[in-house]
Amino acid sequence: MPDVLAYLAGSWTVERTARDLAGNAEGHFTGTTAFMPLDDGEGLLHHESGTFTWRGTARPAERTLRFLPGDEPGTARVTFADGRPFHDLDLRTGRHTADHPCALDLYRGEFEVDDARHWRTRWRVAGPTKDLILTTAYTRHVTGGPVPSISSGPRYP
Repeated sequence: MPDVLAYLAGSWTVERTARDLAGNAEGHFTGTTAFMPLDDGEGLLHHESGTFTWRGTARPAERTLRFLPGDEPGTARVTFADGRPFHDLDLRTGRHTADHPCALDLYRGEFEVDDARHWRTRWRVAGPTKDLILTTAYTRHVTGGPVPSISSGPRYP
């Protein structure tokens, strides 16, 4: 895919599974993510909202990130809402791996584009305070407008 920001722009349905490997528990998040242009036009505001169910208790959940142009054309720098760095994102080949150290734990994210309407992430979180796998599937909302194209390359299983 030639431009990650162009690909992500728009609204997506989100389905996430959170598995706590240490406690053998599993939770689910269902919601939507919108990637909207930032006020300055330089990047996208990512706002995710929905319901997270953990051990039978459902609660509203949301998060906000910023996806900014990366150092190379077609890439992005992802930051938290307050501007702290999170990770880089380069999906020009359809796949990317990123690390994010958080205190003593390490988040390792694997990103894969399936096609113009589907992509997914898998975060493995390991360290002294967390032992998790977070798996997320994104499906683009189609409203009759054009769907951004991706380069003609292999479809990733």
